[in-house]
This record gives sequence, C-alpha cells and structure tokens, in this order.
Amino acid sequence: MTSTASQQELVQFLEDRFACAQACTECARTCALRASLVDPDAAEDQDLVRRKGILCAEVCDATCRVLSEQGRMDEGAEAAIRVQLEWTRTVCLECAHVFDRHPGAEDAAKACRDCARACTDFMSTLD
Repeated sequence: MTSTASQQELVQFLEDRFACAQACTECARTCALRASLVDPDAAEDQDLVRRKGILCAEVCDATCRVLSEQGRMDEGAEAAIRVQLEWTRTVCLECAHVFDRHPGAEDAAKACRDCARACTDFMSTLD
C-alpha cells in the first residue's frame, strides 16, 4: 500500500508535469503564431524572430509529447526528461530575449518565460 506522503508526491509530480506540458503547448502555439506573422523575406532581425519562434514552437511541442507519454519513470527516463526540460527552458529564455526587442511580441515573450518557469518548477520535482 502506498503511503499518504508518497501519494501526495505522486499527485504533485503529475500536476507539475501537466502544468509544464500546458505551458509548453501555449508557448508552442504563441511562438508559431508569432513566427507566422513575420515576413520570411524581411530584414535579418525579423528573420531571427521568425526562426527563433519556429525553433521554440518545435522544442516545446516535442517536450509536450515527451511529458504526455505514460511510460514508467525509471532513472533513464527521468534523465531524458531532465535533458529535454533543460533544453526547452534554454530555448524559451533565448526566444523571450529575442521577442523582447520587438514591439507587439510581448505575449510571445511572456509565454516563453512562463514555459521556462514551468520547466524549472517541474525539474525541481525530479530531484
């Protein structure tokens, strides 16, 4: 029988995992939308926004898929999830910094920061 403490830890783990997946989904949606608004033939700086938005959307989408898998959380799976979360957090923060320099991209920058924070929060449950 599972103790109440370990049941609570499992519930918290699943809630944090779900919150992170939701943040990744929102970030992917926002970044993809932002990237679609940028003219692909625009100046180099605008192209950077588009490329970062696409990269961030793809990374967040991949992370969401990883987090939604129902497999066991053995040491190998936990290590792989940690690497994926760290990659996502890094890409989201880089993307947020790029978006910060562009008027009208505030919502995308916020979604990126929210996602990075959710990844960090979820990683803390893996310790």
